[in-house]
Amino acid sequence: MRRLIYFVLAFIVWTLLTWPFVDGGIDVQVVIAGLIASVIVAVLFHEILPKEHHIFISPVRVFWFLVYLPVFFYYVLKANLDVVYRALHPKMPIKPGIVKIKTNLKTESAITALANSITLTPGTLTVDLTDDGFLYIHWINVKSTDIEQATELIARRFEWFLKKIFE
Repeated sequence: MRRLIYFVLAFIVWTLLTWPFVDGGIDVQVVIAGLIASVIVAVLFHEILPKEHHIFISPVRVFWFLVYLPVFFYYVLKANLDVVYRALHPKMPIKPGIVKIKTNLKTESAITALANSITLTPGTLTVDLTDDGFLYIHWINVKSTDIEQATELIARRFEWFLKKIFE
């Protein structure tokens, strides 16, 4: 079942990236190449992909993912502007450092998505992840070294959505 889900997902991604629909028809060669590539991905990589494969077939989880995307892009844009401000400011007001945050997420997929969301937001980078739910984040402008405050400032905006998607 997991291989089938990953095959379908890989083919959807392939189709969206190559868009084989040209001039009112379908480019059959591109579709066949996509089918072959999707089978290879599903067969070879199903073991390293998330074990929580049920998340991909739940309409409620897909809905929350679609709601999460604009929220995530908003925070990425906001962080980009903040980093640009700090880079262009004559005094370069930065206070870099590594802070420890605690996540309430339980599944590997959710924690990975959180770590990636933090890393993809400019000004922050996930450095390490421990087994007991702590993440170490390099932050361009450390506002607090307190675990709770740092968690609130960095991770909470993503955690609520990721919990609905992955748990």
